[in-house]
Amino acid sequence: MDWFWWVFIFFMAGGFAKVADTARTALRTRHERKMERLETARQERHELAAAQKPPEPVCGCTHHLAKHDKKGKCHELVQVPVAWDAHHEPVQYEAGQCTCQQYVGPQPLSQVYAEDLTDLA
Repeated sequence: MDWFWWVFIFFMAGGFAKVADTARTALRTRHERKMERLETARQERHELAAAQKPPEPVCGCTHHLAKHDKKGKCHELVQVPVAWDAHHEPVQYEAGQCTCQQYVGPQPLSQVYAEDLTDLA
């Protein structure tokens, strides 16, 4: 029965509060780590899904190449500023034609020829 008094003194001195605080801190840390692992897994799934998609043909104006005709003129509507304030910031917009021209520069090489670096003779 002697142990009962030691336990009683321990709880009366606030020993249980320290145990409860330690447990609460451990559970909080465990929860935060679990949430970090879930977020990392979600982000990894999102990145894998994005990696499986083929690249979309997009012009420099950020419109799909299907919006351009054979001459390269873009037929998408964009917001064009028509009024500005005293700080030269656009205040009012109207719908207008995109003025970009599709990039028609050189196509990337499909194969590159390189001579051997060593002489066999």
